[in-house]
Amino acid sequence: MTSDPAKILLPLLTCIETLSLIARHLDPSALGEVMEAVGAPDAALRAVYSDFKPSDASDDVGKRLVTASDEALSAFAELRVAAGQGDVRAVFKALRHLPRAQEALYPLASMIPVVNGFFLDPSLRSDADALARSMQPPRQNQTGVMHVDNEPRTRGGFSLYVPETYTPDRAWPLVVALHGGSGHGRGFLWSWLRDARSFGAIVVTPTSAGNSLGSTWALMGDDNDTPNLARIVATVRERWNIDPERLLLTGMSDGGTFCYVSALDNGSPFTHLAPVSATFHPMLISMADAERMQGLPIFLTHGALDWMFPVEVARQAQRALSAAGASVTYREIDDLSHTYPREINAPMLEWLKA
Repeated sequence: MTSDPAKILLPLLTCIETLSLIARHLDPSALGEVMEAVGAPDAALRAVYSDFKPSDASDDVGKRLVTASDEALSAFAELRVAAGQGDVRAVFKALRHLPRAQEALYPLASMIPVVNGFFLDPSLRSDADALARSMQPPRQNQTGVMHVDNEPRTRGGFSLYVPETYTPDRAWPLVVALHGGSGHGRGFLWSWLRDARSFGAIVVTPTSAGNSLGSTWALMGDDNDTPNLARIVATVRERWNIDPERLLLTGMSDGGTFCYVSALDNGSPFTHLAPVSATFHPMLISMADAERMQGLPIFLTHGALDWMFPVEVARQAQRALSAAGASVTYREIDDLSHTYPREINAPMLEWLKA
């Protein structure tokens, strides 16, 4: 038996990256094709996993690698069953193992160079200075990944990532990213961490408080999410140096729709909006604060293959928001279904900082 991390790291990282590709290209009509295209990278992980054991009970590196491997292997096993049955809900459930694997693995980024590079944008992986800077260990309760009342299956809390390179001598952009319906902020954090870490932003991923619609945002009825978001933003601004001109509210699916519902009011703390794969109704314009709409920066992203909210919904939103005076940037992605396109994060941060 061996506890050499090098034996297990490459197949583990390959599995995690492949799961990210599956999540990005998930389309119910092509699920079998996607699974066939990715093959079986988990076979290599299984081959070394059986011989990999932490050297002792205090071996945190080994235990984290085992936990991340367990999550990745479970994801592939469940995905194949779901694909064979054509069960899309089971596919989404299987993919919940992906952020758990990343959460288990990330603390090793300050210890193991290959893990550090994995959690950086590919454009920085050959940059010696960027690699050295990013290997700083987190400072307790100041930088790194933190969770505030945001354990799995709880509602209303938030997760937070502050880059390890953070210093309070300059103001940092803040990204508040809202998960999709039935999602959770603790998992959604991993849709953003690599880009925030690479390009310099503080990211908050709240979890909806929950309502009569279930585990989603307050899209109708009583709104207990908007005041909670305002409270979270105020808490973060008290503790870290946040750029008051770069407060972004973004979100996926129901989270993107809630960007409109919550942040078109003049009392909103957010300076920029970026709904992704969201639905839209013209009535939202009539309810919005007309003065706030003037020049409001909005970055709209939608997939041409979206099966839940057809792309014409986003085109209509672009026209209506522009006509109301907003400054709209529109990105339509040809091969995107109803999933989160992580490749949009870097352009979105560039837009936010412009």
